[in-house]
Amino acid sequence: MIPSKDVDVEKRPSGSPPRGRAGKDEEDKSAHVHAHVHDNDDDDDDHHRDDGGNDAQLHPERTLSNVDAPVVPPPILDDHGDGTEVEFKPPGGPLRAWMQVFAAHLINTMTWGYAGTFGVYQLHYTQSLGLPAAQVSWIGSVQVFLTFAVCAPSGRLVDAGYAREAAIVGCSLAVLGTFMTSLATAYWQIFLAQGICTGLGLGIAFMPALSVTSSYFRKNRAFALSVSTAGTSVGSVIFPATVQYLTPKVGFPWAVRCAAFIALVNSVAACLMLRPYLPPRKAGPWVEWTAFRELPYMLFALGSFLNFYAIYTGLFFINSFARNVIGFSTTDSVSLLLITNALGIPTRPVAGYLASNHFGPINTYSVATFFVGVGFFSWIGVTTRAGMYVFCVFWGIVIAANQGVFVGALASLTKDPRKMGTRFGMIETLSSFATVAGPPTAGALIDRAGGSHLSAQIWAGVFMTAGATIFMSSRIAATGWKWRAKI
Repeated sequence: MIPSKDVDVEKRPSGSPPRGRAGKDEEDKSAHVHAHVHDNDDDDDDHHRDDGGNDAQLHPERTLSNVDAPVVPPPILDDHGDGTEVEFKPPGGPLRAWMQVFAAHLINTMTWGYAGTFGVYQLHYTQSLGLPAAQVSWIGSVQVFLTFAVCAPSGRLVDAGYAREAAIVGCSLAVLGTFMTSLATAYWQIFLAQGICTGLGLGIAFMPALSVTSSYFRKNRAFALSVSTAGTSVGSVIFPATVQYLTPKVGFPWAVRCAAFIALVNSVAACLMLRPYLPPRKAGPWVEWTAFRELPYMLFALGSFLNFYAIYTGLFFINSFARNVIGFSTTDSVSLLLITNALGIPTRPVAGYLASNHFGPINTYSVATFFVGVGFFSWIGVTTRAGMYVFCVFWGIVIAANQGVFVGALASLTKDPRKMGTRFGMIETLSSFATVAGPPTAGALIDRAGGSHLSAQIWAGVFMTAGATIFMSSRIAATGWKWRAKI
């Protein structure tokens, strides 16, 4: 092929995705996109064809099974229907890109950081309200369920160009729900404020952070996302510590209000820094059902369901186990939760770096999920205070690696960043049904066993290891049996 003088020809490495027809090299300033014509990536010039014009023929599509190097998202076909390939180039350089990471870090601090600390509230509510563990766990389960469930509509709104609006609405609801929790005195009031209002806000705010951050990175996407998700660990230390250690001094209501003020500051800073740049994708369905025809994506969705069905058993019940079975005081049991969550601060970026530069996101995520299952089984053998501390260190590392690489693993299965919100939100919404059923199931198993956690530990371990197996199957479906493929 002989390109015209108005078109740049760019070499691509082997394993690249399919090429589109070339257009003129124009720059769309509002979308910050550039059109490129790409030749085939073989070094042999026999693959080039001189057709005497400016149009390039479409090359045969290549599959992920041909990839031996880390998967890099390809350029995106524009929405004009002319087949022109466009490559989105984020504006503002590295400074703005990492500013988005920090904004997402703050949002994760408030969203998953707050949702992951319900163990402190679980312990307080069972003592102050005198309710069984299974009933109280419904508050946390509904909160997490809604956080996941609204991700699909929130993600579609982000793809349509409403990222900042969604972040503002979500953060406002989350802060409002936390303030209302401080005023609640009855079970139904806590359920509405902390379970429903806060849960809706957390889910709506999360997707803008994920999608915008993902759009600014390609090669180091998994690492950038893991740095942003480290905010979850930061929030999982700040919020329970605030509630636990301020309650004896100022009372539970004011301790929760202090947590709400922290969330408010985080929200304002994050919303001011968030800068989406991709052109909105107005057309398209709210749910991309065709994604489930992709075997790797479908298997990943199934594995995610099993993963989230079991994982919150440890997050919700580690406090009650330490207090009721091992004999920890209330303060010491919360300290265990803080140790577990604090270990996630360094672990998540390290796991993201390994996923981006050495092993691939799905490979890393599969291994991390397997070790979470191992953690559930090893929990069975904990009978002493020293053993409890050792277990919490191990648990904090593996759970942080699992959660830190999740978004990067899913992002590696999404070629078009303008569909990231929709495709990620679909799996999150599907997983919401697992999160709403998981902790009550574990609580019911514990109550039925008279306070013994054995059956819940075995149940969670089985589902986590099954999820790890399915994640590995998703990886094989994407790359074949090429074990050195980094995906």
